[in-house]
Amino acid sequence: MEGYCDFARFYDILQQEVDYRRIADFYCVKIKEMGGKEDGVLLDLACGTGSLSVLFAQRGYEVIGVDASDQMLSAALNKPHGNIRYVCQTMEELDLPVKAAVTVCALDSINHLPDLEAIASTFRRVWQTTEAGGLFLFDINTPYKHREILGDNAFVFDYDELYAVWQNELDQEDRLCRVDMYLDFFAKEKGLYRRYEDFLSEIAPEPELICTLLEQCGFTEVSTCEYLTGSKPREQSDKLLIAAKRPS
Repeated sequence: MEGYCDFARFYDILQQEVDYRRIADFYCVKIKEMGGKEDGVLLDLACGTGSLSVLFAQRGYEVIGVDASDQMLSAALNKPHGNIRYVCQTMEELDLPVKAAVTVCALDSINHLPDLEAIASTFRRVWQTTEAGGLFLFDINTPYKHREILGDNAFVFDYDELYAVWQNELDQEDRLCRVDMYLDFFAKEKGLYRRYEDFLSEIAPEPELICTLLEQCGFTEVSTCEYLTGSKPREQSDKLLIAAKRPS
């Protein structure tokens, strides 16, 4: 996964308005609805700086947080992590010595994989790491969001300690609906501003294709709903939750 170098140092500042507790609650409700375990090993895939890992651990799970960015994991280690183990691995090369009862991949991390083969490889790795009867849940940005919201737009974030400019480029000819993201950070340091740069890219395959890839790996009971609402997906849904089960 590209990026998340300089971005890692500013990630929590940019995410400070994200309601992590609501996200954790939403995932836990879906896990319960699907008959998943409410304890045992939970794999927080692409865990970033560990904000959700901490909340899942507080709910009684034995959490393993996996992320490809050692900078992100360094930030995670500065948070309470007594019941959490962190591992630096890419999603496509996930390889753990234990099986997970639940795997969660939140905050559109699947979108950050470079192509369909990387997504399929990740799903195969999760399958291998999931115990019989275990669950795999993740949220994804939709093609609608890439076309109509992210698109060729720019976003500005202005905080006391940081000024950030986020510029997007939409590849409309790409069937994966790709958005390239160019980030400029101006961090206040000793009364002056220092500039940092980073680059991210997201793809947004059609949700039906994502579900097919899951089924090809052997997952069953594949379902989709709107992220954070649980409602039936609409044409204008900008984000979905996809859930699946490894048969017992």
